[in-house]
Amino acid sequence: MTQKELLYLEDAIGHEQIIIDVCNESMNVLEDEDLISFMEKEVKKHEKIKKDLLDMMEVKCNG
Repeated sequence: MTQKELLYLEDAIGHEQIIIDVCNESMNVLEDEDLISFMEKEVKKHEKIKKDLLDMMEVKCNG
């Protein structure tokens, strides 16, 4: 994997973390249960994407 590709993965992982953080912060101030439920689903979705990117990075760097 090239340095440029690694930087792209690192950037994408960082973006996913920002989305996760914003969703979690939003849930702390929301009162509507439907919105909270939606945000919880978004957090789970973006945590999976982040994990997949981290796994891809690990495989490419170690294998």
